[in-house]
Amino acid sequence: MQHKNRFSYNQAVNYSSIEISGLTENSKDIVDNHNGQFIVIGKDVHKSSLSEKRGSELHESSRGPYTFRDLESLPPRRHAITWLLPGEELHLELNVIYHKQQDKREELCMGYLYVTDYRLRFEERIPEWMSSEPLIFDVVLGCISKIEKIGYYNVRGGSKNSNLRIQPYGISINCKDVRKVRFFLKRELRNRRALFDCLKFYSFPNTNRQPFFAKKYKEKFQFDGWLLFDANSEFIRQKKSNDSWRPTLINKDYDFTGTYPSLLFVPSEVFKTKSPDDFLRSVSKFRSKKRIPVLSWIDFRTSAALVRSSQPLVGALSRKSASDEELVGYLDMIVSVNPNSKYLLILDARPSINAKANRANGGGYENYSNCQLKFMDIQNIHVVRESLKKLKDACFPRIRQKRFQQTLEDTKWLAHLQTILDAAALAAREIYLHKNSVLVHCSDGWDRTAQITSLTMLQLDPYYRTIEGFSVLIEKEWCSFGHKFAHRIGHGQDKPEDKERSPIFVQFIDCVWQLYNQFTSAFEFNVRFLKTILDELYSCRFGTFLYNCERERSELQVKENTTSVWSFILENRESYVNDKYDPEATLGDFIRQKAKVYPRFWTDYYCRYSQLVPKEDEVTY
Repeated sequence: MQHKNRFSYNQAVNYSSIEISGLTENSKDIVDNHNGQFIVIGKDVHKSSLSEKRGSELHESSRGPYTFRDLESLPPRRHAITWLLPGEELHLELNVIYHKQQDKREELCMGYLYVTDYRLRFEERIPEWMSSEPLIFDVVLGCISKIEKIGYYNVRGGSKNSNLRIQPYGISINCKDVRKVRFFLKRELRNRRALFDCLKFYSFPNTNRQPFFAKKYKEKFQFDGWLLFDANSEFIRQKKSNDSWRPTLINKDYDFTGTYPSLLFVPSEVFKTKSPDDFLRSVSKFRSKKRIPVLSWIDFRTSAALVRSSQPLVGALSRKSASDEELVGYLDMIVSVNPNSKYLLILDARPSINAKANRANGGGYENYSNCQLKFMDIQNIHVVRESLKKLKDACFPRIRQKRFQQTLEDTKWLAHLQTILDAAALAAREIYLHKNSVLVHCSDGWDRTAQITSLTMLQLDPYYRTIEGFSVLIEKEWCSFGHKFAHRIGHGQDKPEDKERSPIFVQFIDCVWQLYNQFTSAFEFNVRFLKTILDELYSCRFGTFLYNCERERSELQVKENTTSVWSFILENRESYVNDKYDPEATLGDFIRQKAKVYPRFWTDYYCRYSQLVPKEDEVTY
């Protein structure tokens, strides 16, 4: 059965062009307000409530002196649709009214609503006598977290102290960014079910056993972004003539550990053992998910290495075993291949109380003579998820200027960023100043660990501050090392309350923005580059952020069947270049001086859809 028939309203209504009809003086329609993102057709409010009591406000609108009588004149769409992406298909079309509130003014925008297998799009229809530009915006379906039918609803209308009891009939949409959108439909048209089903079907392809839009997207680019990152080439770039670490193929079929990349780099001393693979398998028994310490980055001049892993499985009673002894021997190897290293600094990303609590479940932390252990107090995915929820509430639909600083502090969002930035700064200092190797881990080694290693490498290696280098950094530290994008973002899943969701990668990009803010000339890319990455994180247009690990992408042939986001970015490279970039700029002085980055609120990202936006220099941690 074709989708067109699946989402048709009924046999008496044309699918492709539904007009708003029956809107007379007594039709009792109202348009709800929700900060310029909600398109509404409601009912059961007396005409005088809006036309008479709000008349002066509506006449002051830049969109013109609209009243509800004007809705009768909205004609069917006559222009051709030219904005569809290659592979994108239109599945639903409606004539609607969009209501926007600008501070104390109100606007009624008449136009067309489209639903494709990729996005929801609104296009305002401007009357011929108006000279203003039409309002056009998209909501990418991959960004939708929750869709609900709504019925009775309290809306304030008329004078300041009057409340109107109305019966909107429509749909509420929660987005994974800060937006919340609502559509109110005319009950008599019986079209809510069609809109609801269409949005549900295409917003949650995994739930509905449908392919992601990335597999339908057919746009061609000159550069194949999948070729940008090659693990061995990147290792050679880093190490140059340094041979203290070597590649191992123990995980080439992902049967050593399914969440690690196929190519791993371990201390060269491993290959002096009787059976290197057996030795590594023995070490893996004492690491969560068998994610043993492996190389992330090496300073070829000093041999100081940045290493990542999961937590050790030391047991509730700290029992020793042969595997544990081999783990100690493996950590000794990490120290020994760095002639400048006096010890191995281990940064446990977790709060110490959490790490100690994990011992009851067989997890825990290191306590070895050749190691120094420090806890970084970075909170887990559940705390971060709740922090972002509070941040969304503070930013949307409008910001209360007088209390925003306190409200922002209550979210603890900037405080969480501070702990991540401090941990990365500590790792960078240890490697850069003291020439010691550093091991980073959290619990499973795919969330907080990736944040710290990536930000450390960003400070130490100028290559990662270029457009291509930053793309490689994400591919390496996040995609190949198994950050669970599918679970953390909830791609294609109709599970809005899933406890696995958490904005870990958003936190990381925010931290990058903090460094960019303080050392702008050291970065080749600009803020638009960072925002594009976050937008495409949700969009499901590209295969880069789909699924949880390299093994899953390999099994599902993501590279063969989808486009890389880096193809799109490199095709539009000029748009992402920072005009203040100085290739000679470094972060050496920042690292040497043990300076701190004090986070500022990223207004330009989190408040893109908000009213009364605060000034960035007024909201700091």
